[in-house]
Amino acid sequence: MKQIIQDLKDGNTILEEVPAPLVKPGQVLIQTSRSLVSLGTERMLVEFGKANFLQKARQQPDKVKEVFNKVKTDGLQPTVNAVFNKLGQPLPLGYCNVGKVIAVGKGVEDFAVGDRVASNGNHAEYVSIPKNLVAKIPDNVSDEEAAFTVIGAIGLQGIRLANPTFGETVVVVGLGLIGLITAQLLKANGCQVIGFDYDSAKVALAESLGITSVNPGEGNDQVAFVNSFTNGVGADAVIITASNKSNEIISQSAKMSRKRGRIVLIGVIGLDISRADFFEKELTFQVSCSYGPGRYDEAYEQKGQDYPLGYVRWTEKRNFEAVLNAIDSKVIVVEPLITERVPLDQYESIYGDMSGSKSIASILVYPEKSGEPKRAITISSNVFEPGKGTVGIIGAGNFTSAMILPCLKKTKAKLKFISSSGGLSGTTLAKKYGVAQSTTDNSLIFQDSEVDLALVTTRHNAHAKMVIEALKSGKNVFVEKPLALNQEELDAVVEAYKESGKTVSVGFNRRFAPLAIQMKKALGSGDTPMNIIATMNAGLIPPNVWVHDMEVGGGRIIGEACHFIDLITYLSGSKVKSVCMNAMGVNPEENTDNATILLKYENGTNGVINYFANGSKSYSKERVEVYHQERTLIMDNWRKLKGFGFKNFSSASSGQDKGHQNQFNLLIDSVQKGGSPIIPMDELVNTTKASFAAIESLKLGAWVNVD
Repeated sequence: MKQIIQDLKDGNTILEEVPAPLVKPGQVLIQTSRSLVSLGTERMLVEFGKANFLQKARQQPDKVKEVFNKVKTDGLQPTVNAVFNKLGQPLPLGYCNVGKVIAVGKGVEDFAVGDRVASNGNHAEYVSIPKNLVAKIPDNVSDEEAAFTVIGAIGLQGIRLANPTFGETVVVVGLGLIGLITAQLLKANGCQVIGFDYDSAKVALAESLGITSVNPGEGNDQVAFVNSFTNGVGADAVIITASNKSNEIISQSAKMSRKRGRIVLIGVIGLDISRADFFEKELTFQVSCSYGPGRYDEAYEQKGQDYPLGYVRWTEKRNFEAVLNAIDSKVIVVEPLITERVPLDQYESIYGDMSGSKSIASILVYPEKSGEPKRAITISSNVFEPGKGTVGIIGAGNFTSAMILPCLKKTKAKLKFISSSGGLSGTTLAKKYGVAQSTTDNSLIFQDSEVDLALVTTRHNAHAKMVIEALKSGKNVFVEKPLALNQEELDAVVEAYKESGKTVSVGFNRRFAPLAIQMKKALGSGDTPMNIIATMNAGLIPPNVWVHDMEVGGGRIIGEACHFIDLITYLSGSKVKSVCMNAMGVNPEENTDNATILLKYENGTNGVINYFANGSKSYSKERVEVYHQERTLIMDNWRKLKGFGFKNFSSASSGQDKGHQNQFNLLIDSVQKGGSPIIPMDELVNTTKASFAAIESLKLGAWVNVD
């Protein structure tokens, strides 16, 4: 299928060929017929992509600060690599999509194949969209009219926040696409509406729709006009839909408001607010969040958990439906807003010069298609043979892009497949790293007789399932940590492993770091107990991110602290016997990422893992201390190692190397030569069980044995 993307590195807008997505549980697969180009939002993205690095930095000063902090802790080269990796990820454009449903995911009951629907899907021939971001189109509403659904919902949400009543005067600042629809909705609500815009054509269009409109550029004073229109009262509410970096808009909005008036921001403007303007009139100011309640809520959008109508009357989905009903009943008209209709393959006529465009709404028209969409595309015609380290990668996220593929390219691995859920990220990486095929169908990897190694880098809740499927397909498998999220999953993995005769590897890369190997060498091979303290200054991750969801990410102890359980296992040469975990200030039943884990090992080693998320990002992220036989090792952030009390060792240093490259060198060599797994399976299982035991210990308030 074809999809429009924005290259953030060089600024090009591209019509990319990518594999079509499979429908996911809780989602519907839509074949697109029309999509609407939101010139305001998409112009900003395109212009950001075309900006040079200095201009990009000026637009995002908060990101620049993060970069400087990363340089301090991780060094210059890793930081530069991370920045270029981020800029190398293309951005899918568009969020106003219309089409027909061609497949319905598990758990979806409100839609059927053949339904015409509007959604926030991208400019792509096929999109898979969660059910709470999709609305059915009334029979009398055309696909072109329905393409205004999401834009209309943005305006409608701003109106709901302004809460206008019949007869109030509301000013709409900016008569672009959102502004024109917002003004119509306000008029239908019984409001006196005034629109301001510096584009005479937009002002004329608004006038033709019955909106009192003014062009301040023609000498009209906005504040004076509003005062005259309202007989000196001022506007009851101002809704700002403009996009302009000037602070003048917010100042003018305050001055034209009545006492205790309301100002709602939908657009993007300068926000240097004068206290005097707001203080004297007791004005309220609020920023509207996109389409309505539910936006950016993982439970609502991705898991399909609706808000009860009795408590949240207007969610984003119900706002979609309200806009469609308004179009159906001709309460608002959108046909006059359409400036042009452009076939998808002529997209450059829209995106070629967006900065100078006077268009209101541009509609992309998609070709009609029949049959099943392609779920794989060929990037290169390389030849592959079984037993030669042929790899199929499942997952094309940030870690795959930033770490796994750069490492694999330095090995003898033969990269045949990369799979991604949407198709775009996998295709981008396939082109960059010479992967032969990009797909959205994992079964192609499992069924391919030439693939020796399935490499799984998906979200954590898919790990065990993918490992089992790979093993049953006769593949060796590498999975990023964790191996499983619960004991039931782990038991199923172990059973599949025993029956397969293949190897399982988990991404516990720390043990392969040069400084970890140096530590192991310095400590010697004797099976004597030691004290080991590993501290992870993990950094804050917002609570709504998926890693904290116990069903999806497993929490950061199971999902990340397992790294250090494995590292202590490696350094001590023993396995975990029992675990006790204490957490900072939380209910034992809650998830945590601020905890101390105590580990008893079979050989008497005492391990302590401090996993903290409340420290400074400017401090070293990882530190390991080992106390053994009147000797001490201190490792700082995988860059420096100091030894005290050793006869033949005092210090070592390294570019920040956490062992990823060495891990993949050994992994590919093992697959090609059929040798032993890079980490023994019993250690992988023990580490995984120990992470489960840590969570159980917190709940019980006691030590938990690891069987």
